[in-house]
Parts: sequence; structure tokens; C-alpha cells
Amino acid sequence: MLRRLRMRVFHLWFVLTRPMTLGVRALIYDPQGKAVFLIRHTYVPGWQLPGGGVEAAETALEALRREIMEECNIEIIGRPLLKSMHFNRQASRRDHVALYLVTTFKLLGPRPADHEIAEARFFALDALPPEVTPATRRRIAEILGGVEPSEDW
Repeated sequence: MLRRLRMRVFHLWFVLTRPMTLGVRALIYDPQGKAVFLIRHTYVPGWQLPGGGVEAAETALEALRREIMEECNIEIIGRPLLKSMHFNRQASRRDHVALYLVTTFKLLGPRPADHEIAEARFFALDALPPEVTPATRRRIAEILGGVEPSEDW
């Protein structure tokens, strides 16, 4: 009992003194079409890899599956491959992003635009829109082009 209480107090102290946020992103790759799935938010410029934050009591994979369903209308089949972890200092001094490669999935139909997502679709690797964010271009080069992953997003 005392041990459990001590662990809870320690955990609370750690959360208050060293809080960190964790996000997940997916590079959804269609090898047959040599295409990647990108989204364009309504509130930030550029095309990006889909994903979002990991909520309390949620695993990174649960968050990834939820975010990909919400943002892309795609069901992930099987287990995606964790490719890299990145420090996202542009978002905050405590934000980290886990990047997964998704190659087996089921597209459940077009993703309609709403208040969060303006557009969501596949792009051929040789026909990416010019508005793809620099971080998204780096992640694509790291995973599909064999470039060494950066520690920073």
C-alpha cells in the first residue's frame, strides 16, 4: 500500500516537473501506386502526414489508428512499423512525435472536408504538391529515400 502511494506521488511529481507530450504520425504508403497519403488542415498551411496526439490511457498505436480513421477515413490493417522518433521543438519544448510506416490499410472512401481537414488524398511521389511542408518532405526522404532520420521533426 505504501509502495503504491509512493509510486503515485513520484509519478505526479514527475508529470508536474517534466511534462512531455507525445504525438503520432503516419506515412501511409501505397507501394503499387508509389503514392503517399497527405492531409491539409484548415488551420495551418501546407500538406502534411496525418496524425495527432496520444491521449491519456491510450497507446501510441491506438492513437495512430484513431487519428488515421478520423483524418483519412483509412483503417490500418496489421501492425504499422515504428520508423523513428523526433523532437518537435517547433511545436513546444516538450513535444515528441513517433513516426510509423503504414503499408497495409483499407481506404473506406473519400475523406470529406470538415472544420479540421480541408483535403486528404494520395499523391504520387513524383507529383507531390509544392505546399508539402519541409518536415513532411524530410520524413518521406528518410523512410522512402534511405536518408538518415533526423532527431528533430
